Amino acid sequence: MSEHEEIDEGFYSRQLYVLGREAMQRMGEANILIAGMRGLGVEVAHNVILSGVKSVTVQDEGQVLWEHLSSQFFLREADLGQNRAECSLPRLASLNPRVQVSAHTGPLHEDMLMQYQVVVLTDSTLEEQKRLGNHCHSHGIRFIVVDTRGLCGQLFCDFGEEFIVLDRDGETPMTAMINYITKGNPGLVSCLDEENHGFQDGHKVSFSEVRGMAELNTMGPQEIKVISGHSFSIGDTSGFTETGHGGVATEVKQPSTITFKPLEEALMDPELLVMTDYGKKARHQTLHLAFQGLHMFVQKEHRLPKPTSQADAAVLLGMVRGLNASAQLETLDEDVVLLLARTARGDLAPLNAFMGGVAAQEVLKACSGKFKPLIQWLYFDALECLPKDVDNKDEQLSDSTFSPDGSRYDGQIAVFGSKFQERLGKLKYFLVGAGAIGCELLKNFALMGLGAGEGGHITVTDMDSIERSNLNRQFLFRSKDIGKMKSSVAAEAVREMNPSVNITAHQNRLDPESERVYDRSFFRGLDGVVAALDNVEARVHLDKLCVLHQRPMLEGGTLGTKGHTLVVVPHLTESYGQPKADTEGAIPLCTLKNFPHRIEHTLQWARDQFEGWFKHVPENVNLFLRDPGFVERTLGRGEAEALEVLGGVFGALRDGGAQGHRPTCWEDCVHWARCRWESLFSNELRQLLHCFPADQLTTSGLPFWSGTKRCPRPLTFDQKKEPHMQYIVAAANLYAHIYGIAGTRDCAAIRVTLRDTPVPAFVPSSRLSDRPITEEDQERGITDDGKARLEQLTEALRSLALEGPAMHMHPVEFEKDDDSNFHMDYITAASNLRAENYDIPPADRLQSKRIAGRIIPAIATTTAAVAGLMCLELYKLVQGHREVSSYRASFLNLAVDYFVLSYPSSPASFTVTRSSGAVKPKVYIQHSNDAYLPCVAQLGNVEDQCAEYVNCPSTQTVHHRDDKSPFRECFLKLCLSMSNGRCPASWTNGAFLSTG
Repeated sequence: MSEHEEIDEGFYSRQLYVLGREAMQRMGEANILIAGMRGLGVEVAHNVILSGVKSVTVQDEGQVLWEHLSSQFFLREADLGQNRAECSLPRLASLNPRVQVSAHTGPLHEDMLMQYQVVVLTDSTLEEQKRLGNHCHSHGIRFIVVDTRGLCGQLFCDFGEEFIVLDRDGETPMTAMINYITKGNPGLVSCLDEENHGFQDGHKVSFSEVRGMAELNTMGPQEIKVISGHSFSIGDTSGFTETGHGGVATEVKQPSTITFKPLEEALMDPELLVMTDYGKKARHQTLHLAFQGLHMFVQKEHRLPKPTSQADAAVLLGMVRGLNASAQLETLDEDVVLLLARTARGDLAPLNAFMGGVAAQEVLKACSGKFKPLIQWLYFDALECLPKDVDNKDEQLSDSTFSPDGSRYDGQIAVFGSKFQERLGKLKYFLVGAGAIGCELLKNFALMGLGAGEGGHITVTDMDSIERSNLNRQFLFRSKDIGKMKSSVAAEAVREMNPSVNITAHQNRLDPESERVYDRSFFRGLDGVVAALDNVEARVHLDKLCVLHQRPMLEGGTLGTKGHTLVVVPHLTESYGQPKADTEGAIPLCTLKNFPHRIEHTLQWARDQFEGWFKHVPENVNLFLRDPGFVERTLGRGEAEALEVLGGVFGALRDGGAQGHRPTCWEDCVHWARCRWESLFSNELRQLLHCFPADQLTTSGLPFWSGTKRCPRPLTFDQKKEPHMQYIVAAANLYAHIYGIAGTRDCAAIRVTLRDTPVPAFVPSSRLSDRPITEEDQERGITDDGKARLEQLTEALRSLALEGPAMHMHPVEFEKDDDSNFHMDYITAASNLRAENYDIPPADRLQSKRIAGRIIPAIATTTAAVAGLMCLELYKLVQGHREVSSYRASFLNLAVDYFVLSYPSSPASFTVTRSSGAVKPKVYIQHSNDAYLPCVAQLGNVEDQCAEYVNCPSTQTVHHRDDKSPFRECFLKLCLSMSNGRCPASWTNGAFLSTG
């Protein structure tokens, strides 16, 4: 993807929303070298290749061994004894045909590095890191080292003496609506109270549309100092003509320059350490020395420490103590050194997925200048995955338990032992979702051997089929799979990675209708559930089922470079629960109709126009034609809604085309589009200004058009202006489609038709029903004029004699990813024309597609990292950990190397008492809100023997009515006669209940 090549938006669309076009153009010119093709190296390579750099060279001198199959997903048993780079090459190259991928099987030397912009070392010696790191630093080559040993990982970045970061965080520049600006030194800028401005000290902002102090509109960016959430100061404004009011302040992002130290020098600077878990500061400082000590051990012994050798552990600890004599750490965590020695021979797919995803993101930063790079060391560990009662001194550890036995799981057995591997193989798990995270999880499951033993099984369900835009991050799919079902293709890919995996693919949506498939018997046969879903509603529903059937759940999600994970353990941690209603993003109706001030408003308006004219109206017409009771039923939905629906039906049947009749030919559709343009972008604005002139004052004597109310500007149609013609072409073709008329893209022919289109002159109306809606109008009912119009419509539709089949219409379902269907053409053109009406900066097609299509930005690096963290939590579930401190909920942002790993929340507890007052054991109720959730489910098959309990919400206690059976034998049994013998859904929402 050179500077002059066009970016393949169909393939990269979701990633484009994360990185932007300019950053991807710079990436498209970068040549990357990745050394080491074990599990970690292939993780970095597959993410970088999917991202769309110019070329990737993978280097490795080693041969494929059994132990490599535990984490290297592009190696097969047939590759044993062959070169790792050459065996990986064909499968890596198939990920993205736009990237040149090659293999190098010889050693690394300084001269060959000169052809690359970024060099990544994995599985390398410390001496090699120093030597090549010094060379790269002195020649301006970005240098990255990443390594994993067992449950510990290390990452280092050196991007040279002067690395320019063009955009630190990738967030959309913030804007604030201005109330007034004072004259003074400094000048005070007061913003409207709708929301905090979000700026920080040192930010620079530009001003536009300021009235009075107009000089600010033409000045460059001004540095600010924050005073409060609604005000900030700028420079000297005392010399300006007058006090300013109105306008917009917009953040202007400034490039920054970062200086890096070479690795050899950075080794001596423990301050260059980015934390991944703030509760492990001493542990990660120790790991900085422990990894150096491990290199010293290998150099001396020519091998890694043995898992069960206390002597090896003691040698490593002595080496680290020696390093600490110079480093002088405040706390040397010796237990971490011993555990590193115990696990260093391990090679775990989940840890490689996490560290590989993070490292790959640093590669993209290095060649794009987008996002703040790592400065400069990062350490990560998941030592909580180990059994609580086993440490390096445990005499029960035997060589045979952790020794390689020619198994594809040897790298995992070296950490957890053979018995743990057997347990993994026997597990039954349910994965919901086979999209981006689902693919990464399935890859990890196959490498781990989950469900690959006798009795083990994975069930995966996903109702979606594969689209081209999926291929950039859902790496189990290829172009040949487009149109096939995701779950089936993913299951087949997993079987190819590990033929032993037992997996079944379903194509069911997870909702109440599928509970006949995923019933009590199904869930009781599971060991756990994993959610890889893209919407909150599905997560909430799955969480309810897990709570109902007391099964652990792993959940994760991504949004661009941001990601999160959650582990839900029955009776131990809080569940996902029901999220609180979020209305912050809702746009008021009056804002959409008359007072937009952001591009999001105009895009939502355009989307509403699209849905109304090309989907809802045709659907209602079809209902009217086949359902005699349609009119009466519509009238029962309220006068305002009935007026809109019936008016649309009548207009489509009688008044939808030019000259007051349905379109009968293509020319009629062009006429309709032209008249529609005039109505939307000229006449309606003129009517608005007729009712509220530009100099209108409120009853308080203040300007009506101020603050977020931008005074509109009617447009004049011009065939020579591209947005004007884009709207006509798209609207006419969509209108033709719903009537079954063939359209055309021939703009020349459309211009000829437009010359003959009669456009009625605008005549302002003073009728109350034609007055634009304001905030005060929203709570009022329909006007008298509206009632009269509704009566006319009702009578007209009842008496309308139509030929049913001939009138049938063809509704349009919005599809954002098909560039030939005119959907995004219409929405982009309509939004930008309305933005021009209100002097709002327009949005290009890509940005419009993201907002109007509600697309979630996505990138493969974050997906890999999140899936890795989820699978690390799975290890802990298999171990059976019963302490909250063993688990981690996580939030990360790879754009700025921000990591928060914290303990999951514990469930709330309530006391159960008998009516006599005797105290029963505590009842633990797991939920995510403050509501008391009294009823959950029955335990086992004893529901018919359960005693009844009654909820007393005022005291948050449950009173026992009789004593038929011990409380510990059952859960609450409340009103099981309701809802066909099941507890109401509102009672089972996100709650766990158990006896203490």
